[in-house]
Amino acid sequence: MIHPIPPGTRDVLPDEMRELRRLHLALIEVFESRGYGEVATPAIEYDEVLARGDGRTAGSAYRFFDESGDLLALRSDMTVPIARLAATRYAGAETPLRFCYLANAYRAVRPQRGQMREFAQAGVELIGAAAPDGTAEVVEVLEASLDAAGLDRAVIGLGDADLYRQLLAELGIEGAARDSVLERLAMHDLVGLEAELSELEGIGAEQVETCVTLSQLRGGPEVLNEARSLGGAAVERATARIGETYEALAARGAADRVQIDLGLLRDLGYYSGAILEVYDPALGHVLGGGGRYDQLLKRFGLDLPAAGFALYVERLHIAQAEEES
Repeated sequence: MIHPIPPGTRDVLPDEMRELRRLHLALIEVFESRGYGEVATPAIEYDEVLARGDGRTAGSAYRFFDESGDLLALRSDMTVPIARLAATRYAGAETPLRFCYLANAYRAVRPQRGQMREFAQAGVELIGAAAPDGTAEVVEVLEASLDAAGLDRAVIGLGDADLYRQLLAELGIEGAARDSVLERLAMHDLVGLEAELSELEGIGAEQVETCVTLSQLRGGPEVLNEARSLGGAAVERATARIGETYEALAARGAADRVQIDLGLLRDLGYYSGAILEVYDPALGHVLGGGGRYDQLLKRFGLDLPAAGFALYVERLHIAQAEEES
């Protein structure tokens, strides 16, 4: 008799579990060697706490009521719970704070698209270190983690979370239209992006071309000059921030894996400034991501800059197997 499990979940058998455990230990060893202390938070949080961290993403959380009628939710990432932990237990502590974790998270997704409802994340959070040096430290730890996993071909994309928000504000695109355009950008749907922008009142062909061209710029620091040639205050601010981060990485000798990607967007609303995405060009899989979230801690009463990253452990394991084959 077959007893099914929910789509988007899976059993892990002994051979794979042994391999995953070795990967877990390698990642935690890297994190702790860089001064990051491992923490654990409850898988269940009050829904109001998660929504305070990022109300838009909280819509993908699994919710249920407890015996007292309070609305609870399963965490959908680890950054918001760690922000809550830092504000609650480290409000007067000396900064920067360095935390790491390896934990499961849960999202209400569409499993028919191959997305997982339950997945393991490993990552770090650096709280109290400003850009660009704080960002550069996080990228250094990320690179060391990829090296420990044996993923020599993995690439780290570097973009800016505020670029398109500010650019669309300059163009007067707001509300539902802005959200729809951002969704097209996140999906890299350039045909749909061009069509949607062209239909908006007050948006000319030159402005459409600017958005489409920007979203395709990726490479070394030379792409920043290409972006600046398109003009606009939003582009100028974003390229300046990315340039500072890249220079800080280069000064540390940590820019070799980094590719500037002006089409990069993250689907979590708390990011601001530098954002990161890790992918394997041979597999086409996103292995993880992160970036700066300088305003998130303020929502919990602790006004500190912060940055971090999370890696999808199962995807790292798949990439390991592919590199070894």
